[in-house]
Amino acid sequence: MAVQPTGKITASAFDQIDPPDAELQLDCVHCGFCLPTCPTYLVLGNEMDSPRGRIYLIRAASEGKIGISDNFVRHMNLCLLCRACETACPSGVKFGFLMESARGQIERHYQYSAADRRFKHLILRTFTDPRRLRAVTGLLSFYQRSGLQKLVRASGTLRLFGRLGKMEALLPAIPDKRRRKDLPEVVPAKGEKRGRVGLLVGCVQRFFFADVNSATARVLSENGYDVVVPRDQGCCGSLLVHEGEREQAKALARRTIDVFERAHVDLVVVNAAGCGSVMKEYWELLHTEPAYAQRAETFSKKVRDVSQLLAQAPLNGRLRALKRVVTYHDACHLAHGQKVRQEPRTILKAIPGLQFVELRESDDCCGSAGIYNLLYPELARQFLDRKIERIKETGAEVVVSGNPGCSLQIEKGLKERGLNVRVVHPVELLDWSYHGTEG
Repeated sequence: MAVQPTGKITASAFDQIDPPDAELQLDCVHCGFCLPTCPTYLVLGNEMDSPRGRIYLIRAASEGKIGISDNFVRHMNLCLLCRACETACPSGVKFGFLMESARGQIERHYQYSAADRRFKHLILRTFTDPRRLRAVTGLLSFYQRSGLQKLVRASGTLRLFGRLGKMEALLPAIPDKRRRKDLPEVVPAKGEKRGRVGLLVGCVQRFFFADVNSATARVLSENGYDVVVPRDQGCCGSLLVHEGEREQAKALARRTIDVFERAHVDLVVVNAAGCGSVMKEYWELLHTEPAYAQRAETFSKKVRDVSQLLAQAPLNGRLRALKRVVTYHDACHLAHGQKVRQEPRTILKAIPGLQFVELRESDDCCGSAGIYNLLYPELARQFLDRKIERIKETGAEVVVSGNPGCSLQIEKGLKERGLNVRVVHPVELLDWSYHGTEG
């Protein structure tokens, strides 16, 4: 970055490693349709905390008019990356790509405080490493089952641990060791075979929501799919993409492509909205890599959210009645990132006895947004409070969510309000219906 004696920046503030695409910046015509859909703009009321304002800042940095300052970084990082603006945008601006690239530049050129750097490193290196998560989950299981959690929470000492104490409040009930066991490498199809699919078991999903993966495999098997669960799969890299750690994310993306190519599957099924959104966009992440660009494009076309696959044909087998009042929360990266809205509702409405109630503002962000609720808990709390109010209005006994981060966030909010409402994945309801018993 060149600086004249006057202090005026004359070259781009960005380097040439995945800079925000200038053509995408120009797609924005500053019409303002995005403003009423942007959670941070609605709460903070600052134009620079809207999609339009952030694009203005990215363009100014690209043209060398501003640098990567504290102010620039704050406006970029306060974005939830919910992509609601993309749904509202009449010009089709790919805001998510711009934001992820801008955060990649920040990661290389901005010096965070030592405390912020250590905290973010701890989160990302834990939640993207299945080996570490396995060890952490074992410790957390002991912490809960020994009664230690109740003692610690009752003592009030969690307040002394700052952000780590707030993380503890998000903990779900950790499944016991038997339920956390790895799925079989192949779960064979039942009845007439429809295809062979690979299942991404994820990171948080694998250890905190093991029942979701088990239910996914059983339901897909019931509907005629051989389900392949590659042993050597790891993290897909979605959290790293969202946080701007693009080089590490690319390495995980390449490995994921390699693993599922070796599995020789027709499709790759994902039951976590954030993972699926990034995997469907591997083509963008790896478009500059000659050895992977075409393979990434082919791979991305094979990725399906589990609800897409189940909604494309009538469900097999006998579904038993579930007498429950249910509402559905649209995870941002499913509704806005993948444009998957109707499919989860279709499979829920196929369950006999289920009373489905639409959730007002169902696609408004709950404040989870990857690790946003850990980095900016006070702001995330405002989004969560509004979501819980909307859920309360429905009178639902069960809230359905297609993303583990959303499930953790919403469950936390419900417990704090003393609301006796369960949070489950769509495939869990289907699984209960097939077996006639609730998990």
